[in-house]
Amino acid sequence: MSGEARAMASKRPAVTGFYHQDTSSIAYVVADPVTGRCAIIDPVLDFDRAYRSTHTAFADRMVTFVREQGMVVDWILDTHPHADHFSAAAYLKDVFGAPTGIGEHVKRVQDIWRRIYHLPDLPADGSQWDRLFKDGDRFQIGHLEAEVFFSPGHTAASVTYVVCDAAFVHDTLFMPDGGTARTDFPGGDTHALYHSIQRILTLPPETRVYTGHDYQPGGREPRWESTVAEQVTHNVHLRGGVTEEAFVQMREARDRTLAFPALLLDALQINLRGGRMPEPEANGISYLKIPLNQFRSTVCAATHTVQDKL
Repeated sequence: MSGEARAMASKRPAVTGFYHQDTSSIAYVVADPVTGRCAIIDPVLDFDRAYRSTHTAFADRMVTFVREQGMVVDWILDTHPHADHFSAAAYLKDVFGAPTGIGEHVKRVQDIWRRIYHLPDLPADGSQWDRLFKDGDRFQIGHLEAEVFFSPGHTAASVTYVVCDAAFVHDTLFMPDGGTARTDFPGGDTHALYHSIQRILTLPPETRVYTGHDYQPGGREPRWESTVAEQVTHNVHLRGGVTEEAFVQMREARDRTLAFPALLLDALQINLRGGRMPEPEANGISYLKIPLNQFRSTVCAATHTVQDKL
């Protein structure tokens, strides 16, 4: 390998994806191959839906991998407060002692959802994370420089982490055969999603694109890596240079057909707290609150939705 090739390779992060079958989520270890320092992105805390109990088997797979590779964790990062799985960021912070981070607009999401749950004592200032990233912020993973793109649309807080030639796009883009993310949750915005996608697609064509979910269209094996060029050419919601108007019409029509996420009302109470459980009550047990009659049902439509009341 030539000196130039070695220099290029040293600026290319090593990316390892971990697929969480129960929620079709992908978490990542992103490493500087020279220093062995890494970041963990969107780790998942297991949740047994029948028993309403959490465990750490999936996150512990990541812990084992990091330790076996001799890596040092610089960051534990969330791209947004997830509505379909619990974040293991707090657990991994306890294990590794690394700082946690998320986009600064998490404060808006916290404010929306603490009203839905009626949690007036929940701080809506992002203090549950060690760093709140602004659009354009840069930080280091070993010798690798990462940049933050504010990427609203799926949520009001979503960010993309661009680490050299790798972009971690959370739920903004799926694999090309999966399309794009829904925008019908409180704080979502289809127009904003379109513009967030267009910004990501201005990255160099060879940029690797890593998505946060894969629902295995057609029953194929899970996949999570594509390129900007592949997204531009083959994404089923974007190919042909779709206009903003056409995209919005398509996306909003599709969202009206989607089921309400099974874990949304459970997961967000944890994820608004940076992956930590609610404070235990006097008996030492943590409890979740489930708001009733706050969302429109496909079986019996309510007169008012949560969005109407915000």
